Amino acid sequence: MPSCNTNCIVKPLSKGFHKLGLFVGKHPWVFLVLPLVLSGGLGGGFYFLDEREASDIEDQFTPTNGQAKTEREYVKTYFPHSDEFSQLRLYTEGTYASLIVSSSSNNDLLSKELFQKVIDLDHKVRNVTTELTGSTYADLCATTKGECASNAVLDIVSNADNQSIDYPFHRREFLGSTIGGVTLKPNSKAIQSAEAVRLFYFLKDAKTEMDGSENGAWLQAFIKTFSEEIPDDMISVSHFTSISREEEFERNSKTVIPLFSITYVLAISVSIASCLRLDCVRNKVWVALAGVLSAGLAVLTSFGLLLFCGMPFSMPVASAPFLILGIGVDDMFIMISCWQRTRVHDKMEDRMAETYKEAAVSITITTLTNVLAFYIGLLTPFRSVQSFCTYTGTAILFCYIYNITFFGACLALNGRREKGNRHWLTFRKVATPNEANKSNACSVGGAYDPQTGAEEEMPINFFFEKFYGPFLTTIWTKVFVVFLYAGYLAGSIYGCFQMEEGIQLKNLAPDDSYVVSYYDNEDRYFSYYGPFVMLVIKDENFQYWEKSACENLDVCLKEFESSDFVAKKMSISWLDSYEQYGAVAGLNISDKNVFVSNLPTFLNMSGFYPDVNISSGKILASRFFIPSINITTTIDEKNMLNFFRDTASTCGQNMDLLVYHPAFIYFDQYAVIVSNTIQNILAATVVMLVISLLLIPHPVCSLWVTFAIASVIVGVAGFMALWDVNLDSISMINLVICIGFSVDFSAHISYAFVSSSKNTPDEKAIDALYNLGYPIIQGAVSTVAGVVVLSAAKSYIFRTFFKIMFLVILFGALHGLVFIPVFLTFFGVCGTSRSVEEEKPSREHVDTPVVQ
Repeated sequence: MPSCNTNCIVKPLSKGFHKLGLFVGKHPWVFLVLPLVLSGGLGGGFYFLDEREASDIEDQFTPTNGQAKTEREYVKTYFPHSDEFSQLRLYTEGTYASLIVSSSSNNDLLSKELFQKVIDLDHKVRNVTTELTGSTYADLCATTKGECASNAVLDIVSNADNQSIDYPFHRREFLGSTIGGVTLKPNSKAIQSAEAVRLFYFLKDAKTEMDGSENGAWLQAFIKTFSEEIPDDMISVSHFTSISREEEFERNSKTVIPLFSITYVLAISVSIASCLRLDCVRNKVWVALAGVLSAGLAVLTSFGLLLFCGMPFSMPVASAPFLILGIGVDDMFIMISCWQRTRVHDKMEDRMAETYKEAAVSITITTLTNVLAFYIGLLTPFRSVQSFCTYTGTAILFCYIYNITFFGACLALNGRREKGNRHWLTFRKVATPNEANKSNACSVGGAYDPQTGAEEEMPINFFFEKFYGPFLTTIWTKVFVVFLYAGYLAGSIYGCFQMEEGIQLKNLAPDDSYVVSYYDNEDRYFSYYGPFVMLVIKDENFQYWEKSACENLDVCLKEFESSDFVAKKMSISWLDSYEQYGAVAGLNISDKNVFVSNLPTFLNMSGFYPDVNISSGKILASRFFIPSINITTTIDEKNMLNFFRDTASTCGQNMDLLVYHPAFIYFDQYAVIVSNTIQNILAATVVMLVISLLLIPHPVCSLWVTFAIASVIVGVAGFMALWDVNLDSISMINLVICIGFSVDFSAHISYAFVSSSKNTPDEKAIDALYNLGYPIIQGAVSTVAGVVVLSAAKSYIFRTFFKIMFLVILFGALHGLVFIPVFLTFFGVCGTSRSVEEEKPSREHVDTPVVQ
C-alpha cells in the first residue's frame, strides 16, 4: 500500500515531550510550586476587574467599523444639537427616562378616570429629586422655548374634552410613538380607545462632568422611585432610562457568580468518578482534584495577566471559566490515559517520560485547534467577541502549560505513591494482590496486567470492543446510521433557513430585569410605528430651487414610500413646507436669490432651522424625515436597514444621500454578522486543516476533518436556530469554537482508524472505538458538566452559550462515535504506512492520541 505518512513534526514533538516528562518526573516539586507562585502573582490582576469591566453596549455589541457610526459623525458635524430640544432630531438616543403606562384590564386609558392616573404619574416624575443636591426634573430637563420639553400627549388628551384626537398625527404632533394599543373609530382617523401611553423625560446634554453626574443621579433616583410596585389594580407601569441597559447588562455577569461553586462541584465529581478505581493504590482521586485545580489556576493566571495588561473585561467573558474547566479536565484525562498504559514497574521518571511522549500529539492538537479557533475570533469587528476570545484563548493556553507542569508534577508525586504501593488516602503501604487476596478499596492494591505490565484496562473499553463496535459494524446498523445522518442533515439544513440574525437589546439584561418588561410593552403597544429616519442630502451643489432638482428629490421620496417599511404621506420635509410658504407669501422661490434670501426667515419661523446647514448663503447639507412602520422583528430591522441604504444609494440622479437614525448603530450588526461568521469559519477551517496535516501523520485524515467540520457546523447552526438562538455576536464565536471541537473528535478517530494494524475496515473501526470510545465520552461529559449550570442562568447570553456548547459536544461526539466510524468502513483510506507499522507494538501498547 502507498505510504501517506508525514511524521516530520510528530517525532520531534514526541521526543521533546519525552525529555520534558523525564525532567518533570525528576523534579516534581519545582513544577508544583512555580505555577502556584505565578498564579498568586498574576492573580493580583483581579484587583483591576471593576476598572476593566466593559458595560457600554454600543461599544461592545456593535461593529467597530459600522457604517452608522460614520453617518452619525456626519450628522453630528452638520446638524449639531441646538438649544431648542427636539427628540426627532437627536443623533444619539439622548439622556432620558421613560414610562409606559397601560390599562390592566384593556380599558380605555384615555378615559378621564384612568388618564388622571397618568397625570399623577407625571407629577410623581417631576417630583423626583437627587439625593445630594435635591435637583428635580425642572432643574435638569431639556428645554424648548425656555420651558421643559413637554409630553404633548398629556396636553392633547387633557384639553381634548369631547373633541376627537386624530391618530397618528393630531394637528402637527405625532402620537404614534406615545399612544399605543389604539382602536380607531369606524371610517375615521379619530381615536376611539387606547390601551397604553408612553411618556419621555429628556434631560439636557451634559456639558461638564458635573452635569453628567447630576443627570446620572436623577436617573438613578427615577429608577429607585419606580422600582417599587405601583399599588393600583387599574394600571400597570414599566420604566426605563438611557442608563438602564448598561446597568442591567453589568448586573448580568453577577447573576452567574453563584453558579461557579456548582460548576466546580460538578467538575470535581465528574473527574473523580472517571478516575475512581476499586484498587486502593491505583485510585486517582488526588490526581482528579489536581486536574480541576490546574484548570482553575489557568483561569486565575490568564485572567489576571490580561487584567494587568488593561484588556477590557466584557460580560460574555464571565462564561469562559465554565468552558475552561471542561477543556482543562479533558487534557487531564488524556494524561491519565497515557499514564495508565505505561509499565507500572518502570521507574517513575521513565513512566512520566513515556506519558508525555504519548500525550504530546493529542494535547497539542486539542490546544492548538481550540486556541487558534478563539484567536481567529479577534478578526471580528465586535469588541465583546474580541474580549471573550482573548481571555478564553489565553486561558486555554495556560491550561496547556499547567497541564504539562503543575498537573504533571501532581501525576509524578502520585506515581511515587503508586511505586511505593501506598494507599491513596492513608499513604500507608498495603499488601500487593495475589490469587488469594484480590485488590480492593481498603487494604490490598497495586494490581496490573501481567501480559502488558500496564494498569488493568477499564471495563468500558471492552464494552466498545465486544459489544458496541461489532453492533455498529453490522449491515443493518450501518443502514440505520445512514438514514439517521440523512435525517440529521435534513433537519440541520431546514434549521439554517429558519435562522434569524441579531441580538435583541432586551436579551442583554437578566430575565427578571425591569428593562425586559419595558421592552415587552414597547413591542406590544408601540411596534407598528418605527423611527423617523433622517434622509440627508450631502451634495453642497444641489440646486434646491430648480424644478428638475425638486422633481428628482420627489421621485426619490416616492421610491422610499413605495416600501411596506415606510408610512405613506407622513414624511417631514422642510422643502415642501417652504414651497407652501412661498406660495402663500407670493414668493418665486424657483429663483435662486429669492430662495436663498428668504430661507433663513422661514426656517426660524417654522422651526425647521436645525434641518438646514447654511454657510455664507450656501446650503451645505439638509435633511428630511421618513417614517418607518411594521418593524416588529430582527428580520424586519435588517430588511428595513438594507432597503433604506440601498434606496439612498440608487434613487434619483446624481444625488449624494445618507440615511441615519440612532437605532442604525445597533442594526449595523445585521450588515456584517453573516459575512464575518463565514469569514471566521473559513479562516478557522483552513488553520485547523493545516494543523491536522502537520500533527497527524496521515493526510487522508484531512478529508474526514473537512467533512466533520462542515457537518458539525451545519448541524449546530441549524439546530440552534430551531432552539430559538439567533445568529449574533455571541453565537457567531461559538460556531467558530465548534470547529476546534469537531477537529478534536474527527481527527483522532480517523487517525486511529487509518493507523490501525487490523485488516478489514470493520475491524479497524472496532479497534478505533476500543481505543477512543471512552475518552470521547469522558471529554464530552466533562465539557458539558462545565457549562450545564449555565442552562439555569437568568440571562439569554449565558443560556445561549450553554445551548451552543451542548450542541457542539453532542454532535461532535455523535460524529466521533457513530457517523465517522461507519462512513470510514464504506470508503477506502490509505493503508498503514511501514514507518507507522514498524513503530506500533501490539494493540495492548497502542497509545492512540486521545480525543478532547
